[in-house]
Amino acid sequence: MKKIAIFNHKGGVSKTTTAFNVGWKLAQKGKKVLLVDADSQCNLSLYSLGNQKFDEFYSSENKNNIKDALEPAFKSKPRLIEAIDCIQIPNNRNLYLLPGNLDLSECEVQLGLSFQLTDSVGALENLPGSFNYLFEKVAGRYNFEYVIIDMNPSLSSINQDLLITSDYFFVPTSPDIFSYMAIKSLSRILPNWEKWAKNARNLFKDAEYPLPMNTPKFLGYTINDYNLSKGKPTKAFAELMDRISDVINQELVPNLKNEGMLLDDDKYIAAQQLNANLRSQHRDLQKYCIAEISNFNKLIAMSNDRSIPIFELSNRGMQEGQKRTLGWFKALFDMIADKILLMTNDEES
Repeated sequence: MKKIAIFNHKGGVSKTTTAFNVGWKLAQKGKKVLLVDADSQCNLSLYSLGNQKFDEFYSSENKNNIKDALEPAFKSKPRLIEAIDCIQIPNNRNLYLLPGNLDLSECEVQLGLSFQLTDSVGALENLPGSFNYLFEKVAGRYNFEYVIIDMNPSLSSINQDLLITSDYFFVPTSPDIFSYMAIKSLSRILPNWEKWAKNARNLFKDAEYPLPMNTPKFLGYTINDYNLSKGKPTKAFAELMDRISDVINQELVPNLKNEGMLLDDDKYIAAQQLNANLRSQHRDLQKYCIAEISNFNKLIAMSNDRSIPIFELSNRGMQEGQKRTLGWFKALFDMIADKILLMTNDEES
């Protein structure tokens, strides 16, 4: 099982949309995939289930969700965390959902306290490894090969835990000054999280739910939601996209490298060679850029309404321009999935 966290503490960068579309495409390529909704807003659960099934699931107070599954750890119950029933996503037999919970943020205080420990102390020592233990149990039951984790836009203790217990992570961004500022702060924060984890993995090694002995690896970043003019990003967007790429290359990547959070260089180089699979590109991609994904425009509303990814929309009744755009998104997400498969191949997880 390979766990991939999709994280940026800035909101509005298409984390949930990316998680759903990438997870679906990996499943479409034959991998058994679990989508984990670790955001208390539950947007991934809504996107995956659709309005009616979402309402039915949560109005029934179904206990098969991330918070209730973690109850043995966070309420110190005399039983171990167990695998729960996950929901198979309609129209994709390889894709499943571990639903979110609106009250997941209630776990923040306890988890944050456990991060302050300097020695093993009772039940608190079991909290940092509890999320990973749940994912491992569920993956073992369903034979999941990939776990895609959608996270909330914050620097919460839950996000810290999810990221440092993942095998891989990538950072969605959008071309605005706030994304630029977010990357600058992540350049400091992510290495600090890993420094803490290096000590915590040893500190909690005898806990009921130990932390996994792995360092999360940076798969790269995406730049989402920009406008096009004559097939290229508009000048204003292009300039911001360049600034984001520069700060990632000059600040984020070197700091991640110092903590062992990068893949071998040949993985990134090999992934970039897959760019040639696209018939046309808006522009050349930087080394660590997984993809640049332009604004979905009307397609995103159609995708949300049908609870299917962008590239699965029917082009029936579309204008020629929309048909070309839809075809491009299909090829783009195919390339993104191929890059992820390539970069996560033969890596220990």
